[in-house]
Order: sequence, then structure tokens, then C-alpha cells
Amino acid sequence: MDGNGRWAQARGRPRLFGHHAGAKRVREIVDACPDLGVKYLTVFAFSTENWKRTQTEVAGLMSLFRRYIAKEARALRDEGVRVRFIGDRVRLDAKLIALMDELEGITEGNDRIHLTIALNYGSRDEVSRAIKHLAQDVASGSLSPDDVDEETLTRYLDTKVLPDPDLVIRTSGEARISNFLLWQSAYAEYEFVDTLWPDFTRDIFAGIVSAYCGRDRRYGGAKP
Repeated sequence: MDGNGRWAQARGRPRLFGHHAGAKRVREIVDACPDLGVKYLTVFAFSTENWKRTQTEVAGLMSLFRRYIAKEARALRDEGVRVRFIGDRVRLDAKLIALMDELEGITEGNDRIHLTIALNYGSRDEVSRAIKHLAQDVASGSLSPDDVDEETLTRYLDTKVLPDPDLVIRTSGEARISNFLLWQSAYAEYEFVDTLWPDFTRDIFAGIVSAYCGRDRRYGGAKP
């Protein structure tokens, strides 16, 4: 969900103004999913690299996350949205972690839409943590080295209960992956759009999903 800061600066406003606008846009895109046949949606909210931003911006983002979860929790539950968080929670504050746990708990019975929020997430960090836990199980004898394969590692990832993404959309004109779901996106389709995230409407989303449906996915194979 890139481009919030630039969107705000283009309007002469502070970067956090754009982050607030971007948070509102999330709700519109979540609401659009059922009509578009999208059951799983993952949004990249804060990366492991985003701690490099100014203390003011980071503190503002953490406050925004807390307020967003508290404000939207009941509506997400009532609308059948199951919420999960991926990423390393170690650096997050206790209040935010408690809100995340609560939201996951009150929505765990839902199945209409699966919304995953990547918070303090980085794919290299995720894989490193997964390998560490896998190595611990090998060392303890609960896992044999001979049994380690692609499927084994997948079971140690933050996304172990989620399907691999079919489509990855990057907003704001940037044409890079930025450490997002690297393992899971091995055969995902990509779409890079110039639109800044606060301007990313349900109509733009629908157009991208429609175009995706016309793509021929061969997963390394060839047509007969």
C-alpha cells in the first residue's frame, strides 16, 4: 500500500495525513472483495525496514494501527472478515499486540473474507525465523533432516495456514517487490500501477482483478 506520504505531500500536508487516508482506503478494498470473488487479501502495512523512518512518523503509524484496530474490530467481526497478522511482534508495543490478539480472537470463526495484515513484516526476516525454528526441531530430534523439503519450510512460515498469493499489486509507480512474500509469490502474477494508495479505488481494483482473470498461468509448464 505505497504512496501515502507522497499523496499527502502533494497536498501540502504531513505524511501522517496520507497514512490516515490510506487506512480508510483499506476498508473500501476489503468491502469490494466479495463481489470480485476475492476471498483472501493481504495488505502490507509496515515493513521491518520502515523502522528507519523518522521517530515521528513511526510513532504516528503505531498510533494509527492501534486506533484502526479498535475502531474497526466490531465491524470486521460482524461482516464476516477473519483477520490475521503476520510479521515479528517482538518490537511492537504491548497495547498494540493485545489489540491484534483480540481482533484475531473475535474474528477467528469468520470465513467470508480472510484479511491478513503484514505488520513489522519482512519476507527475509520471516524465512530466517522459520529456518531457525526448523533447525531447532532438527536439533531436538523432532524433525529428521531427510524430511526437510519445500513443504516442510512452508509449515514454519507466518503464512502457513494461507494459500499462496495469485496476484500481487504494487501501487505508487514503484516497480520492485520490497521484501514482500518472496517465498510465497514464486508463481504469483504481478501488477505495478502508478496510482498512489489513497487514490486506489474499488474500480481500479476491479479492473486489475478482471485483467488478471484473463492471464494464462502455466506454473513453469507449457501449453500442449
